[in-house]
Amino acid sequence: MQWLNPKYAYEGLQEFLGTGGPVLLAIMIATFVMWTFIMERYSYYYFAHKSMKKRLQNEWNAREDKRSWRSRAIRDDLISQVKVGTDQNVGIIKTLVAIAPLLGLLGTVWGMIEVFDVMALSGSSNARLMAGGVFKATIPTMAGMVSALSGLFFSNQIERRGKRETAYFADSLEIG
Repeated sequence: MQWLNPKYAYEGLQEFLGTGGPVLLAIMIATFVMWTFIMERYSYYYFAHKSMKKRLQNEWNAREDKRSWRSRAIRDDLISQVKVGTDQNVGIIKTLVAIAPLLGLLGTVWGMIEVFDVMALSGSSNARLMAGGVFKATIPTMAGMVSALSGLFFSNQIERRGKRETAYFADSLEIG
């Protein structure tokens, strides 16, 4: 039950960040921002999307003329408003998903530089001295991949849902 204590959790987090080097902090921040945007997208679908679709549907249904060129342009505009709402922040999420493994690779390079520093200072290839740098190199790589894989799954799910919701809305707007 010691791990439930916030003091020990904070100390464990500090130890983990120290083990992975400064790149691990960048991965943690990028992951936090990515998950903030993922949660924002889910809250959008849960709270705002239905009311926006209903408002736009009522706007379309209130129109008398639904066959003219102008009406079709208005219909396309309404569909595009839904698409903008569903696609908002998806690009940022996908960018953060792509950046996470690159940051992990940067951590690998950082750790390997430490290995080379140890080799240069000790003048030999002492395996014990090099192990710390190799360990420090693998932690950011693992963290970057875990962050990217979790974000990839949810970004694809959010993107598919946006396309599906836009298509459903377009089908719900009857033309004349």
